Amino acid sequence: MTTSGRWQDDVLRELRPTHAPENTHAPESSDAVASGGDRPALPVRHPDAARPHPGRPAPTSTTGHGTTSTTGHVAVPTAYPPSPSPDQDPHPHTPAPPAQTAPPQSAPPQEPPLPASPAVDTPRAADAPLPPPPTDTSPAVRTPRQPRLPIPTPESVPALDPRLAIALGSPRHGDSLARRSGRSLRRLTSSAAQEVAEESRLGSMLQQPVTTGRVIAVTSIRGGVGKTTTAALLSRTFSHYRHDPVLALEADAALGTLPVRMGAQSVRWSCVELARILTPSMQLTDVTGYLVPVADGGWLLPASQGRVGAPLDIPTYRTVTLALRRYFAVTVVDCETLPGEVARTAMDTAHARVVVAPLTAEGVGGTRIVLDWLGGLPHAALSSTVVALTSITPDTALDLKAAAAHLRETGVTLVHLPYDRHLAGGGPIRTDRLGEATRRAAAQLAAEALQRAVRVR
Repeated sequence: MTTSGRWQDDVLRELRPTHAPENTHAPESSDAVASGGDRPALPVRHPDAARPHPGRPAPTSTTGHGTTSTTGHVAVPTAYPPSPSPDQDPHPHTPAPPAQTAPPQSAPPQEPPLPASPAVDTPRAADAPLPPPPTDTSPAVRTPRQPRLPIPTPESVPALDPRLAIALGSPRHGDSLARRSGRSLRRLTSSAAQEVAEESRLGSMLQQPVTTGRVIAVTSIRGGVGKTTTAALLSRTFSHYRHDPVLALEADAALGTLPVRMGAQSVRWSCVELARILTPSMQLTDVTGYLVPVADGGWLLPASQGRVGAPLDIPTYRTVTLALRRYFAVTVVDCETLPGEVARTAMDTAHARVVVAPLTAEGVGGTRIVLDWLGGLPHAALSSTVVALTSITPDTALDLKAAAAHLRETGVTLVHLPYDRHLAGGGPIRTDRLGEATRRAAAQLAAEALQRAVRVR
């Protein structure tokens, strides 16, 4: 073994080959192994393999012509020109196999190597072709959408104060005892064929099929004329005659009384809260979970919880009506009084309209103005309008025939709702307590409104 003062120079001089060995067994490239292909392994030069450990000289063997380094299975001659600096790589493109000792010496225990990061590439020869990037066969992971923020469930509020419910007492019948007794005697002495025929005609009109949900808007020129009562009567009548779902929607947020008239015990969800969670994927069973079921049939959606708050706006009304009309065959909307913005929007977008007019001079005069306004709308709104002329007191000074003739001049259909003691007492409406004339007038009004709503395409 020949050594010099600087053993690093001797080692570099011994490891410097004149030509690349033909059968050198170079380790496979880490990229080729990682790719899992069958392509030949590329020679990879490990930087630490060219220099032995500083405290361990490279082993050599003596042949006939000088000193050679026993590296792997090939003897490399050592007759080289003077070597460069120890820090300079003599052949950056020629890989050198790792040095092996004749008996392997025990090395100090080392920690297991960490898996190679895919972002760090192992140095490869400059003349070697770059392998194709590995193909990721794992499915793409999409970023989940931001979930809809949950809306807190509103508290359940009684529709009517329990103390007031006790104060109502037993509901009165719409007809007096003398009138009911006289009607029973007339039925016994005369034929009831005409009454049966009229009821059959109204029933067939109320049960006619509809292709899409029909919206009937109910409004008036001022409050206290029976607008909400008329809307409740229409909803109860449709629910009685039809077998498909019927909705009573309250669009009057000014402390409306539709839940009380419909007999709701409590209210929870209103139009404002429901408009925030309605989606096209909802089914009828999903929607009815937010509505108030009515005892005699049908569903109810109030505009508020009986508290003073922000009034119902036009976007909320449009969202609710457009979304709910496809679940219900008939939707009766109890609008605010005219000329409110929501009332005008409801009258303009509904399939049929019911204008409630009290049997008074100012009530009939104001209703005539509203009918003239409906006649000036771009579409035929007046032809799909019915006037409900109500008697709010048993004694009316205005002549019924003269008032009806004044309103019929506009071309609308008019139905008179007579005075009813049960309706005048307030509270929940019970159909079994309605007067005979009131029940028949409500059925006629509902049939006329639905007939005009079906004509609209």
